[in-house]
Amino acid sequence: MLSVKLLSYTQDPEKLIASAAKLCYSPSTIEETREKLTDENVKSFVKMLAKIGHESPIEHASFTFGIEGVSRALLAQITRHRIASYSVQSQRYVKEVQFEYIVPPEIENIKEAKQEFLKSMHEAQDHYDNLTDILQNHHKEIMIKNGVDEKTAQRLSEKQAIEDARFVLPNACETKIICTFNARSLLNFFAHRCCNRAQWEIRQVATEMLKLVIKVAPNIFYNAGPACTRGSCSEGNMTCGKILEVRDMFKKIKG
Repeated sequence: MLSVKLLSYTQDPEKLIASAAKLCYSPSTIEETREKLTDENVKSFVKMLAKIGHESPIEHASFTFGIEGVSRALLAQITRHRIASYSVQSQRYVKEVQFEYIVPPEIENIKEAKQEFLKSMHEAQDHYDNLTDILQNHHKEIMIKNGVDEKTAQRLSEKQAIEDARFVLPNACETKIICTFNARSLLNFFAHRCCNRAQWEIRQVATEMLKLVIKVAPNIFYNAGPACTRGSCSEGNMTCGKILEVRDMFKKIKG
């Protein structure tokens, strides 16, 4: 099951952003600049930055998420957002004794499709297990012949085996991610991945991430979401045609 949690974020992110932006135009010291900022100043200034497109100060705030119950297919998409940091559960070091997998909704809702999908998952596990055993026995035998003690050979050969056996695991294989974005990169992420044209899984993740950050930094993200929430659709002829529905949904998300 999908789980998205906000693990950590910059303390008082909106005041930090306002301070950084104010500093560019003030002769005051950093501390004096911060002390002059009231909550109302911060709110109006952060919104003004977004409005005029002065986005570099927004990069000072960062947000770290824990994401579970997602597929390796999602991993390939989210890591395209390069101005972020990622830590991912490794298939090279973690043996998939019984791998969990993500079932796409369209497959879940069609009986015959789900049966075929589950069959392929079980077959992938069988192939993975068989490959692991074959490779591990081969590597262990060579290590023992080369003088490695049996306990060490057992441990090292398994690691070496799963490194190659993982190649038969499917995109559906479940993974876990900890990722950190700065606020500017997050705004870009939401613009692309909250859109109805985004793939369903990453759209779900992006929407959950937005729900979390809007609670702790409402002024930074008050305008976040797909392009159609701020103006016309950016997808041109590929538009989903549901602009009013999308706008209403994100209006509710932001309260």
